Amino acid sequence: MVGAMPAAEALPREVTANGYGGGAKHLQLQLQLPAPQPKQQQPAEPECKWYEEDIDDDLKLCYALNSVLHRGASKYQEIALLDTKHFGKALIIDGKMQSTEMDEFIYHESLIHPPLLFHPNPKTVFIMGGGEGSAAREVLRHKTVQRVVMCDIDQEVVDFCRTYLTANREAFSSDKLCLIIKDARVELEKSSEKFDVIVGDLADPVEGGPCYQLYTKSFYEHIVKPKLNDHGIFVTQAGPAGVLTHKEVFSSIYNTLRHVFKYVQAYTAHVPSFADTWGWVMASDHPFDLNAQQLNERIKGRIVGELVYLSGESLISSTTLNKSVHQSKITGC
Repeated sequence: MVGAMPAAEALPREVTANGYGGGAKHLQLQLQLPAPQPKQQQPAEPECKWYEEDIDDDLKLCYALNSVLHRGASKYQEIALLDTKHFGKALIIDGKMQSTEMDEFIYHESLIHPPLLFHPNPKTVFIMGGGEGSAAREVLRHKTVQRVVMCDIDQEVVDFCRTYLTANREAFSSDKLCLIIKDARVELEKSSEKFDVIVGDLADPVEGGPCYQLYTKSFYEHIVKPKLNDHGIFVTQAGPAGVLTHKEVFSSIYNTLRHVFKYVQAYTAHVPSFADTWGWVMASDHPFDLNAQQLNERIKGRIVGELVYLSGESLISSTTLNKSVHQSKITGC
């Protein structure tokens, strides 16, 4: 189980409001004790519970909580669904914020729609990871898509998200979705099928971590690229891409893909609940040469419903990186 709560607190077992969809540190639920009050003052307000995430040795982010909605654990990772005061419901895996009800659309629209919009006619999509179902939800909004394979290694996480993230239940029940519980590398390598778009919705490539081998040049060159159809596009989340954080993984992912694909496009967006700018990278052997008007036409013609975050203009502008990030992306250091 994740962490420990005071014995007197009973945790609700069901989520009644809408869920949401979204990369590993220890989860702490910390009580903020009120300061001592002089006599004759009004009683202190009830103490506030906090979710605390370690960002670095000397940096933490704290999110005030209404309640802990559910906690669980699999043999791979710990899972929690929290009701935060500022961002609504938040999915936490291994103590790291995955996404929140208030802004998950930024991450998932940015991950999914750019590659599907640049592809001339995407029909088949393979999602590595994505167990919470949000990536599949966005893919299935595209009218051209006929088949989505989602491969996640953790059955417990998938079951948890299917139960509690109600916004994704329609995606999980879609006839177009093929859900496979297996290591994505193994499944993709043995598959006889090729895909128009392959999506990497995985944890960051921490050395020695479970996803590290899914960000290597060998993996991209010998497993991902051969499984793409002509005009195929690969896209991956690429970790934090802020001025102070882009050298962690973002620049190296971009430069690794440059050695495998002819055209590589990095783009970024600010995700408030992550307290940072986030990065994604697309790669293909065909150019990303649509303009904003053409992208808007494809958004209107292909996607069911309105996008909340992306437009043709915002997508084009997201590819313009600030000077320090751009130079690091080009030089690789």
